[in-house]
Amino acid sequence: MQGTPLWGWLGPVLVAVFGGILRFARLGEPRAVVFDETFYIKDAYSLLTFGVERHTLGDVKDPIADRRILAGNLDIWKHCPEPSDCAAFVAHPPLGKWMIGAGEWMFGMNPFGWRFAAAVAGTLSILIVARVARRMTRSTLLGCFAGLLLALDGLHLVLSRTALLDIFLMFWVLAAFACLVADRDRARERLAAWCETHPLTSYGPRLGLRPWRVAAGVCLGAACAVKWSGIFFLVAFAVLTFAWDMGARRAVGLREPYKGAFALDLPRAAAAMGLAPAITFVASWASWFAHDGGYGRGWAQATSSGPLFFVVDSVRSWLKYQVQVLGYHTGLDLYHPYMSEPWTWPVLFRPVLFAHETGKSGCGARECTETVIGAGTPALWFAAWLALLGCVVWYSSARDWRAGAVLLAVAAGWLPWFYYAVADDRTMYLFYMIPVVPFMVLGLTLVAGLALGRQDARPGRRAAGAAVAGALALVVLIDFWWLYPVLTGEVITQAQWWARMLMRSWVEAAPK
Repeated sequence: MQGTPLWGWLGPVLVAVFGGILRFARLGEPRAVVFDETFYIKDAYSLLTFGVERHTLGDVKDPIADRRILAGNLDIWKHCPEPSDCAAFVAHPPLGKWMIGAGEWMFGMNPFGWRFAAAVAGTLSILIVARVARRMTRSTLLGCFAGLLLALDGLHLVLSRTALLDIFLMFWVLAAFACLVADRDRARERLAAWCETHPLTSYGPRLGLRPWRVAAGVCLGAACAVKWSGIFFLVAFAVLTFAWDMGARRAVGLREPYKGAFALDLPRAAAAMGLAPAITFVASWASWFAHDGGYGRGWAQATSSGPLFFVVDSVRSWLKYQVQVLGYHTGLDLYHPYMSEPWTWPVLFRPVLFAHETGKSGCGARECTETVIGAGTPALWFAAWLALLGCVVWYSSARDWRAGAVLLAVAAGWLPWFYYAVADDRTMYLFYMIPVVPFMVLGLTLVAGLALGRQDARPGRRAAGAAVAGALALVVLIDFWWLYPVLTGEVITQAQWWARMLMRSWVEAAPK
């Protein structure tokens, strides 16, 4: 590991602080309910108030509750004869809304309060990506490079400043990956230590309790408890960690490494990556089980038949609810002006306009604009996708585990949406890519490490690689700075707004 342990923490923390300043500055602006915040902030407040999601006054076309909230009036609930009559059908599990609700509980039902948890998750993810990049490259410098790139991504910034669920999905997926990389190191250390003191056998040793892998399973369960799309990463990472186990036993020269992995590693891996996520996911619904006002809860019927039937009927009601949610997601095909196809996401063809208001004052011109557009930083995204192509070549030729792990994570977060686009014509948005962004950054960091070369490479090679990586970071910084006003809702002139709309497709869906 290059660099001291002190700088191994201090460097990533400083980068995360920089990213946190960008995310927390003016967090309460725009002072409005932007895009799908209208659903999640009220669901979160309902969970805090009633333990389950309930209907509020108004609807999407006439958001009475939103206007009352912004005016400081929290009398936003529909009045129903029975609590179950006001139960709201919700399309996503509750954990992400509980996280939003934590900010509302601490800071109140206001834009800063409902965006606070997103800003925390976004800031912590910068620290995590810096640390995991450091572990994968054995370089503190490259770890800080990765953290800086993530801090400067526009889509990551916008979602860190908006009360949507996707930033929490990204956080738990990235945390799970970091845990698995740490588990890989620990497992190989144990296996190497055993080989030094024991003769080689057919299967090798049991590797004992692996808390990092259990933690990864809990994080993946939490990802699924935010959005169902976390299941793609759960399956991919379960395969990944077991493949690492087989590779480790083969690397030390065991006579039957694959049989050893199936006999000794697979049962524990199944518990960590199967049982732990399942328990975490079900536990996230504890409040739904505990209250009689949840959608489809059927409390009266369940309690009328005694304790045993209470449990059975509650589980049956919950399973039926999950089937209904699955049907909702597979049938979601309504047109939306901001929708886009997954094959257009790498080139940022159609970002989501989270907020757009013209006719403002305060920019020194006759007419001003306040915009929040959910777009990635183009210089970063285009460089990252080129780097991922490089990772394909690298993995094909050298079978480097780091390139393979990054490519698998990118595939898990991106390719499943192709099926839904073709088979179901599902409504989708660019910000569905946010769980992939940290792995795009990791891929770019790995290629930057190749450009730098090994620590004992020629000074000229190291200097050239450092110049290329430094130039890339500078270009990304300038591009991010240029877009910053339309990422954070600063009031700017119409001319400044037009200058930052890099593609015609960025403005086609903007309200006229």
